[in-house]
Amino acid sequence: MEIVAQQDSVAYWGDKRVLVTGASGMVGSWLTRWLAESGAYTVAFIADSDPQSELMRSGTINKVNVVNGRLENYDDIERAINNHEVDSIFHLGAQPIVGAADRSPRHTFESNIQGTWNLLDACRTLSPLVKRIIVASSDKAYGTQPVLPYTEDMSMNGDHPYEVSKSCTDLISTTYARTYGTPVTIARCGNIYGGGDLNWNRIVPGTFRSLLRGEQPVLRSDGTFIRDYLHVDDIVSAYLALGEQTDKPEFAGQGFNFSDESPLTVMQIYKAICAAAGKPEIAPNILNAASSEIKDQYLDSTKAHEVLGWHALVPLEDGLKKSFDWYRELLTRKK
Repeated sequence: MEIVAQQDSVAYWGDKRVLVTGASGMVGSWLTRWLAESGAYTVAFIADSDPQSELMRSGTINKVNVVNGRLENYDDIERAINNHEVDSIFHLGAQPIVGAADRSPRHTFESNIQGTWNLLDACRTLSPLVKRIIVASSDKAYGTQPVLPYTEDMSMNGDHPYEVSKSCTDLISTTYARTYGTPVTIARCGNIYGGGDLNWNRIVPGTFRSLLRGEQPVLRSDGTFIRDYLHVDDIVSAYLALGEQTDKPEFAGQGFNFSDESPLTVMQIYKAICAAAGKPEIAPNILNAASSEIKDQYLDSTKAHEVLGWHALVPLEDGLKKSFDWYRELLTRKK
């Protein structure tokens, strides 16, 4: 693996007992792999199994302890923490798809909101077993703001179901930190891309798949929406850097933004994706049909730079080429 973590990260995590919720997701797969390869006693909390998940394809699933359960079920998460005597948790488990949240807000609220308070309440009950909890959140938690970029002092202001689920996740995390002293921090990032993302409605995997199939790629928006894009290696290093500070009382309840601070329009990232695939001349089918989407959003990462010493290190061109290789291997193998 090529994840560049903070100095001495391997030594830090090597003696920890770590639970990763959402371990079969894109970020969860790479984070779980890094922890297992670094010697940590690693527990993967998984609801559904996908044979295409990087957790499965890489063989990481055979190197970690697996707990099958659902975040909506308090007993499942308490059992995972207690039976494995977990001291560190990366809470990545969530329903992550905006469209799915619009179609079924109840499921999204149960997974993202109830799932978070179940986990944090289990940690409160089992205190002082758990020393550090890192909650993976999103720029969506800020909702629509009048000023860009988003900074950590802005309010949690989600409007639509997915945004609200992330706003609530962050507020609940802060509540547990301030009321019970729960050692929890919050990581917020924009659009994460990289090998292992199997949500084909997202622009990076969806465009690569279309190009590899010889099909015309589709853009759901009008191409002018602005986002930041962060390679999965950089967000794994961000979670690790934040985790190494989370047991310090002064960090409890704090949120940190993670971004490469180079926002792009959808059309700009689309052109970069096509270039990485060697197809720079392909024009997309622009649907202009995006709904429940904030038009422009991107993050300021000054706090992460100054407090954690974290910086994004994967250039967009390199990250997209690495991602294309992953998808080409996946989709070629399936034929």
